[in-house]
Formats: sequence, C-alpha cells, structure tokens
Amino acid sequence: MNNNIKYTHTNLIAKDWKRLSEFYINVFGCKPVYPERNLSGGWIEKLTGIDNVKICGVHLVLPGYEDGPTLEIFEYQPDNLRNEENKINNQGFGHIAFHVDSVEAVLAQLIEHGGEQLGDIVKKEMEGVGLLTVVYAKDPEGNFIEIQNWKK
Repeated sequence: MNNNIKYTHTNLIAKDWKRLSEFYINVFGCKPVYPERNLSGGWIEKLTGIDNVKICGVHLVLPGYEDGPTLEIFEYQPDNLRNEENKINNQGFGHIAFHVDSVEAVLAQLIEHGGEQLGDIVKKEMEGVGLLTVVYAKDPEGNFIEIQNWKK
C-alpha cells in the first residue's frame, strides 16, 4: 500500500473557543486560518454521532509554520461538557509543547493572559543533547502546555 500521509492538525475542545484561541494567539503567536468554522447539519451529525450538534471554532497555524499543521480549537454547542478534572498524567493526549527563546518570559506572558504555572521551572543538562529548561503550565481552560528551551 502506497499512501501519502501528512499530519494536519490537533483538535482542542474548548469551553469558550474565542477566548481560548485569543490566548494561543497572544501568548504563542499562533495565527488564525479563516474562515472561522460554524458547522451544523446532517453531515456533521452523522460524522460526530451527536443529534443537533453545532460546532464553532477556528484553526490556528502553529508558530514556525506557514500553512500547517494547525491547532483546531472547537466548541460544541449547545452541550459542551468536561468529563472530569484534567491531570497531567491522564490517559490520552497529554499536552502541547512550544520551544521558546525564554521559558521565563513566555511563562510570565502565559500567566498574564489567564494561564497558570503547574510545576517548577527545571533546568537539566542532558548529555549529548544540551541544557533543557522546561516548565509545565495550563491554559485558561486547564489544558496542559510544555514550555521548553534547548541550548546545545
């Protein structure tokens, strides 16, 4: 089988997609890909298996890329439920990571825009790889973010 496979996006379900997308735009420099999504009707009901579903949101181009991959931030309406408290070690997708010039500066910006620090900023020399500076944080809706810098 000869299939051309290309990674396209990661989906993040939001309580408030507009507020959450602004967070990723302001803190990490993501760029919106228009048009915004406003999905409803029989085709999306068949795809999701949810009657009368309406999905609103936007794709954000991740920093360092011109046209993908994207972070797809969607809000399900009218019922957009969170199943349980999000924890760093829950099964499934755990976090999104960004390489930055200054972990401390981006963490401060993240907090200024409604996010919160999860653990301590850690520096660890990895033999043959370099110095890792890293911290875990949460966006305003509790999704986990790793902010990292590697110096060789």
